[in-house]
Amino acid sequence: MIELYLLRHGQTAFSRENRFCGTTDPPLSDDGVAMAEAFGAAHEETGFQAVYCSPMLRTRTTAAPICRRLEVEPLLDEGLREISYGEFETLTHDEASAKDPEAYAYWQADMASRGAPGGETAFEVAARAARVLERIRCERASGRVLIVSHKATIRIMVCALLGLDVRLFRDRIDQPVAALSRFVLREHGAMLTMLGDVSHLPPHLRQLEGT
Repeated sequence: MIELYLLRHGQTAFSRENRFCGTTDPPLSDDGVAMAEAFGAAHEETGFQAVYCSPMLRTRTTAAPICRRLEVEPLLDEGLREISYGEFETLTHDEASAKDPEAYAYWQADMASRGAPGGETAFEVAARAARVLERIRCERASGRVLIVSHKATIRIMVCALLGLDVRLFRDRIDQPVAALSRFVLREHGAMLTMLGDVSHLPPHLRQLEGT
């Protein structure tokens, strides 16, 4: 039996301002670094046997404190990258709407099945993330595994693991910065045992504005 933990990266300036940030690769903010350190301190004794990580800077920096404490190297996997927002990258929703009202309205009408111009759909992310999960199942017969990834990617994985329509990932699943979710992967399916937990963060970091 595998216990699968899904951790969203800590805060960045882009997440604080709710800007589209998929292939864009900003560093963690000072608060984001503090979130990563708080997670590492809180979960040093959890017993993660492996840490899989998106190759983006913000996820690698988030994974660094726990990996340092465990004395392991993160296993970087392209399948864990954030959804690409194409031409909307670095923009706010208002800026994207003003730049290309027609394209923005088309995307907003079905943000899972339709990608932003030049970006990915949720189904494309689900397909590549599923390959990562299958690889983990093949490589790890049991134990606790940590995945460090991104908001949309984690929400899509949660939907897929629960058997929910991936189209619902934005409407049904939340995942704040540095939040942790957990599944138990069993032979007959995945059981969600924790969603969007931030109890490892000190109170002042839990209350920060921005997602």
